Amino acid sequence: MVYELSHYIGGQRVEGTSGRYGDIYDPCAGQVQGRVPFAGADEVRTAIASAEKGQQEWAALNPQRRARILLKFVDLVNQHIDELAELLSREHGKTLADSKSDVQRGIEVVEFSAGAPHLLKGEFSDSVGQGIDVHSLRQPLGVVAGMTPFNFPAMIPLWQSGPALAAGNAFILKPSERDPSVPLRLAELLTEAGLPDGVFNVINGDKEAVDTLLEDPRVKAVGFVGSTPIAQYIYATAAAHGKRAQCFGGAKNHMVIMPDADLDMAADALIGAGYGSAGERCMAISVAVPVGEETAERLIGALQERIKDLRVGPSLDRDSDFGPVVTPMAKERIEGYIASGVEEGAALVTDGRGLKVEGYEDGFWVGPTLFDRVTPEMRIYRDEIFGPVLSVVRADDYEEALRLCSENQYGNGVAIFTRDGDSARDFASRVEVGMVGVNVPIPVPIAYYTFGGWKASGFGDLNQHGADAFRFYTKTKTVTSRWPSGIRQGAHFVMPEGS
Repeated sequence: MVYELSHYIGGQRVEGTSGRYGDIYDPCAGQVQGRVPFAGADEVRTAIASAEKGQQEWAALNPQRRARILLKFVDLVNQHIDELAELLSREHGKTLADSKSDVQRGIEVVEFSAGAPHLLKGEFSDSVGQGIDVHSLRQPLGVVAGMTPFNFPAMIPLWQSGPALAAGNAFILKPSERDPSVPLRLAELLTEAGLPDGVFNVINGDKEAVDTLLEDPRVKAVGFVGSTPIAQYIYATAAAHGKRAQCFGGAKNHMVIMPDADLDMAADALIGAGYGSAGERCMAISVAVPVGEETAERLIGALQERIKDLRVGPSLDRDSDFGPVVTPMAKERIEGYIASGVEEGAALVTDGRGLKVEGYEDGFWVGPTLFDRVTPEMRIYRDEIFGPVLSVVRADDYEEALRLCSENQYGNGVAIFTRDGDSARDFASRVEVGMVGVNVPIPVPIAYYTFGGWKASGFGDLNQHGADAFRFYTKTKTVTSRWPSGIRQGAHFVMPEGS
């Protein structure tokens, strides 16, 4: 039976009225399991009006009381984490363990955001001039919006909304239409936690909904995570309409394996970082860069042995290492890249095409795929594949490996595996990438540091979560004050000086 979802406006679920819908697939069964309404411009404007009204009440609460509501929300999410993980796995296809991690990493940012009373403190300087004091205030922007991807339907919405709400803003979420059930359930839990109606709204939709949010002057800032072309479009459109924007795009994350690395450790890391979640992660390792021919040969052998033992299966099966990809279009695109790699001369060591899972023959399965002797000119190296495809690009020496990582158009994440502290320190300092791992394959920063890539991976001056999030979701007001002392100063015709 096909289920039908809704929007979430003003503290309740609201049926769509546009008459337009998108399909939600069951990736394991390979069939449509639900429909999600696509909001028209009027529905989006209704959500904005609801957010604008609710934000006034929310901003009037002091930061500590807002934090208490967020902490109650965290408690509710933890109580419902099994339910949320199953919802997520059924629509996305990732394993239950991976889905729980998706929720947990999002909740960590909400927990950090509960420190808003400290994070929103301004500055104060006394006696900057004769009888003059200066202080600054951090105040909410008002209504803000987030557009989030299918691959982390809990984590990214929580990364964006947690700091925004803690700072006193109202938030409108436009989640991916591929797996929207978890965002809608999170909205209900926020209301249950005590969030005023209208402060968190969920609008499902496509470009019409996105453009309405970008063009409406009541929306003061937007956050986006997705592909680079869309990130560029949203960043440019938001700027043209006078909005703040932080937009994060694609990635091509490299892992350098030095000759002195613990090879078993490196191979285990590559298997998890390359094939976990079927490679549908912006921080997945998709390029391995062994330094030296001997290192490359040993690495290929170690990877082949581990790939044989991988279990690709249903997302709700606790024995599955990873599940299907999200849609039939995703499967077709990934298999097209594998064919391209073969055509362009890469050595196909392991072919993940044609995989069938017993009892789920129509699912969107792509098995672990390994290419060797990939070169930078090939499409499988240049483009973000977003699937379980790992490319090995051999480097003659350390400098060539460093150059490969730094010259790629993307600059999201990178890792180096080595036992040598000098090499690691030099790499971390010189590589032109925003997030660096040393013997850590997926260097996603913890909640109180910021997450963000460089070059074509990120657009905007401030990153996600950490202190940057509170800078992004607030505006600074600076107050210069003098209280009458009974001494007449007379008129001044020049700018005041600080001494």
